[in-house]
Parts: sequence; structure tokens; C-alpha cells
Amino acid sequence: MAVGNYSSVTEFILVGLTDRPRLQLPLFSLFLLNYIVTVVGNLSLLSLICLNSHLHNPMYFFLFNLSCIDFCYSFVFTPKMLMGFMTVRNTISYAGCMTQLFFFCFFVNSECYVLTAMAYDRYVAICQPLQYAVRMSPRTCSLLMVGSHLLGLAGAVAHTGCMVRLSFCDASIINHYMCDIFPLLRLSCSSTYVNELMTSVVVGAIVILSSLMILISYALILFNVINMSSGKGWSKAMGTCGSHIVTVGLFYGSGILTYIRPTSTESVGQGKFFSVFHTLVVPMLNPLIYSLRNKDVKLALMRTLRKITE
Repeated sequence: MAVGNYSSVTEFILVGLTDRPRLQLPLFSLFLLNYIVTVVGNLSLLSLICLNSHLHNPMYFFLFNLSCIDFCYSFVFTPKMLMGFMTVRNTISYAGCMTQLFFFCFFVNSECYVLTAMAYDRYVAICQPLQYAVRMSPRTCSLLMVGSHLLGLAGAVAHTGCMVRLSFCDASIINHYMCDIFPLLRLSCSSTYVNELMTSVVVGAIVILSSLMILISYALILFNVINMSSGKGWSKAMGTCGSHIVTVGLFYGSGILTYIRPTSTESVGQGKFFSVFHTLVVPMLNPLIYSLRNKDVKLALMRTLRKITE
């Protein structure tokens, strides 16, 4: 029975991370712990920023949006992945698969733009501190975040729109734990040229433009820091940028290892491993990175805990 006019497949079978029964329970426990830490960590950071007025500034406004993305991102495929460890036949409907793909693309694209906005914020704070309040006004910050989410939405619509036009015939086994672009393209029995071209253009533009803007921002920051006469200024600059640099490195590094690789049979397993790090580990680490390396967040946590215990 056809779904719309494009596919004769009504559901897909997700192979998951492994087909070894002995590994199902240990992996379920491991990723359940990962899921709990991700949700609690990001929700805690969101709460701290909302409850502490000294965190109501552009830097933490962007961090709030980043944590919100990671928090929502964890609900896109992790619950379905955990269910897959406990079921013999892990299936997902055609509509559910396309919905998962849409939100996956939306949150990943949005995070790229938010990280870029955060780099610009650090550039203004360090290189143009006297103009910071004007350049990073509430209106400017809001426009940057609205623009980030709108561009993320546009990318998600483009990817999903091109995917639903494909025919899948009788191919329904996805060699992955989620509905990602390339595993779905391998199943299509119609031409995927337009999809591959669009994916290359959109992803290439996002990665090149965002990474270029981040590199330019940090190049200017580095140039400014080198010219600082005091070691205190260097230490302060690195303290405010360190967490963001680590987050950007993890996000883009794992993304490159996941998607820019040879499309061979041997690389499928490696792709799953790097995809786990990109989609599950990085959202868990982000709140920990900003909490452990940030004195303001630590202070906010201590104040909040003191209010709760009083």
C-alpha cells in the first residue's frame, strides 16, 4: 500500500548498532545513562540561566539556546533507539522516519548557526569590549537566534522535501539506528542525484560558512590577545573562549568523521560509531563542559542549591 505517491514502503526496519543479542542489554543500560545525563544536564543548565539574574547576558542567552537545542535533540531518536534494544524487530513508520529526519536536520543545522553566533559574541566581547553592550543588544541577540532557527528550518525542509520525493520500492532495512540522510539514499530505487547534489550544496555551504566565520572570529581574537601586554588579559580571554572552542571542536570534529568518509562497507560500522559520538555524546558533554570550566555557572549552581536547602 503506497504512502502518498512516492513510496510503496509503509515502514522501515532499523538494524541498530549491533545484531548481537549479548550486547543489547549492556548497550541499553549505557545509552539510558547517557540519555538521563543529557536530559538532566541540559535541563539543569537551562534552569540555572533562567533563575540567576547575573547570567542574563548575551553569552548565556546563546548558551541557553544551545542547551535548548541539545535538550530537544535528545528526544528525536534516543527513545526510539533505546526501544530498539528491547525489541526483536525494530520498526519505524514511513511518516515517523521522515519526521525524525526533519527534526534531526533542523537541530543539527540550528546548532551550527548558534555556535557561529557564539563565536561572534566572543569576538565582540574581547576585541571590542567598549562597544559590546551596543553591538550585542537584546534585539541583536534575538535576531541572531531567530535567524539561526529559521536557517535551520530551511535546511531541514530542503532535506526532507527532497527525501519524500524518492521511491523506496521494497527496500526497507536501514543499516543504522536512526533515519539519517545517507542510509536512506542507499535504499532508494529511484535516482538520488538531486538529493546528493542538494545535500552537498546545503551541507557544504553550512559547514564552510559557519566554520569560516568561527575561524575568522578566533583569528581576530588571537591577534588581539597576542597584542595584550598583560598575562591576565590572555588568561581571561582564554577562559571565556575555552569552553566554546572545545564544544566547536567536538561538534565539527565528530560531524566530519561521521559524514566525510569513504562509502565502503567497512566504513558503515565506523560511521555508526562516530555518529553515536556526534548525536549522543556531544549533547551530553556540552553542559558539563560549560559547567566545569565556567566560574559563573558554578557560582549560580551554589546559589541555587543554597536557596533550595534553606
